[in-house]
Amino acid sequence: RQLLGYDIGVAVTGTEQVGITLIVTEGFGMIPMAEYTFKLLHSRNGEKASVSGATQIRAGVMRPEIIVPGFPKNVTECKKDQDRGWIEPGDPIRIIREPHFGVIGTVKSLPPELTKIGSESYARVLTVELAGGEVVVVPRANIEVLEK
Repeated sequence: RQLLGYDIGVAVTGTEQVGITLIVTEGFGMIPMAEYTFKLLHSRNGEKASVSGATQIRAGVMRPEIIVPGFPKNVTECKKDQDRGWIEPGDPIRIIREPHFGVIGTVKSLPPELTKIGSESYARVLTVELAGGEVVVVPRANIEVLEK
């Protein structure tokens, strides 16, 4: 209200006329930005871009977008990987719950059996290798898969 002069509703946001749009992709606070995202944005440094800050959680998720026209200078071919819909060893992930909140790692294995976790309940887990080589066990619900 203080910025816009009116309350923002729960529908689509990001269309307010505020003069500047800031998109925080990752790396907010102590959470590191995924290296792939950083390299992708850095490779387009200095180029003109369009930004849409529109977001929506209900009735079809919408996320902010950064659109830079044309191909990056060092790209010779462009292809889109099909969304698999599953996790595999080698996939980059971010842990989204404590005690490793915000840490980025690589899926090492996906044990098929239910595993007793800290809450004393049983859940499907995966093992994750962190940047320093440490391997931790994390409930599968507590991660987000990062795009390669």
